[in-house]
Amino acid sequence: QVQLVESGGGLVQPGGSLRLSCAASGSIFSITTMGWYRQAPGKRRELVATITNSGVTNYADSVKGRFTISRDDAKRTVYLQMNSLKPEDTAVYYCNMGIKRGGLSPLDDYWGQGTQVTVSS
Repeated sequence: QVQLVESGGGLVQPGGSLRLSCAASGSIFSITTMGWYRQAPGKRRELVATITNSGVTNYADSVKGRFTISRDDAKRTVYLQMNSLKPEDTAVYYCNMGIKRGGLSPLDDYWGQGTQVTVSS
């Protein structure tokens, strides 16, 4: 069984920073792309940032220059450093990983439980 556990959300003032973490545990053979998504009330879930297992990153235009995604494969962890936060960044943030549980296993999509980020004065 594979589990993704997120941490680091909370309440922050506009202009502040937060760092999200998401660690994978369980029976894991390999992890490909890791990413962060978010969903604001009444809106669809949207991509925030992704990072491949070769380190190639991709960001939503709305967070470019403010957010940085990184990964530590030894710890099976993905991070999201969020700076210059704005009220419109308020959402539940979800981590996502493409994981193979064995050498011949298919690549499956796994999601964290979500962590709330609220940007407000």
